[in-house]
Amino acid sequence: MSRALPKYNKRRVVFIGGAAAVALTGAVIAGTALAGTPDKSSTAQTARTLSDPGTISCPDVKSQLPAIPASAQAEVDRNLALLDTQIAEANKRLVDTVGQGGANFVQNAILGPLKDKRVSTIDRIAISIGRKGTKPTGLDALAACTLNAAGSTGATGATGATGATGATATPSATAAATQAAGGTDDTAAAGSSAVGTISCPDVKSQLPAIPASAQAEVDRNLALLDTQIAEANKRLVDTVGQGGANFVQNAILGPLKDKRVSTIDRIAIAIGRQGTKPTGLDSLAACTLTK
Repeated sequence: MSRALPKYNKRRVVFIGGAAAVALTGAVIAGTALAGTPDKSSTAQTARTLSDPGTISCPDVKSQLPAIPASAQAEVDRNLALLDTQIAEANKRLVDTVGQGGANFVQNAILGPLKDKRVSTIDRIAISIGRKGTKPTGLDALAACTLNAAGSTGATGATGATGATGATATPSATAAATQAAGGTDDTAAAGSSAVGTISCPDVKSQLPAIPASAQAEVDRNLALLDTQIAEANKRLVDTVGQGGANFVQNAILGPLKDKRVSTIDRIAIAIGRQGTKPTGLDSLAACTLTK
């Protein structure tokens, strides 16, 4: 015959069950707290990545230049300084855009445009030297820059970190075909796509009479303007979905404007050698994205 449990036993059972519940609740809370605690090593690694994305360095051009005619010294010095400015701007963009885009973001949005600007700038250096001396060649091999690993220092400085150039770039087949057909740089050489099309003001129609001795150089640079638009449209397609709201402006339209300014300047200089140098053409440099 079974006997009823004493009252104190019932209370003991209730107390034991409550303790188990408290212990279980404590374990859940502890587990949750541990799960929410960030790993210190991971946090430190992220901080290092964000604070030190690396440094861009470029080959030294100044040391590769021949004797500079006195009449060209001021222009050469201005462009050497501009090359340093371009590297500084690229390094700032590297920091400002850290974490944006995909695996090729730095190459497509920073190093590629930087190389293009360096080519144009040093082309002006070579042209200015060539007016009174022998125009240097082969400097285009110094145009490309590299991204050093985080913590490295770039080969920049007022006396050394300058870019490279060579002769005027050879237009692409697309641009050459456009030029041959009578097209101008206001028509995008690359086909439009869902991401839109880049279009630029027409430069050719705004030029004055072109001296016969300057015609070939002017034509080459007009074709180069078409090439630059074609390349920008290709980059527009290749980088779709990368970066933030200002990606197209910062990584494509901005660098394209810089290249056009340099190319248009070469056109004006070529005309001005045997005629009146046109002014105000830089207002045609900026391009727009048409959806």
